[in-house]
Amino acid sequence: MTDAPSPLAHGHGNTPAAWTAVTIIMIASVVGTLGVMLANWPMFWVGVGLTVIGGIVGKVMQMMGLGSPQPVFTER
Repeated sequence: MTDAPSPLAHGHGNTPAAWTAVTIIMIASVVGTLGVMLANWPMFWVGVGLTVIGGIVGKVMQMMGLGSPQPVFTER
């Protein structure tokens, strides 16, 4: 057997940063989908922009310490 920690040991994305990013991106998907369905292209592009913003917000929150810590790999 190995000494490797379980992938779930770090919460598997169960952090405020992950939840916030996913929520923003889900809302963006709904907005973008409605934009396509209604042939409202500005609404579609707002959805695309919100997707990018969701990713940036998640990364910034992770850097602020609200995400799961990055694993430290050591050579054996």
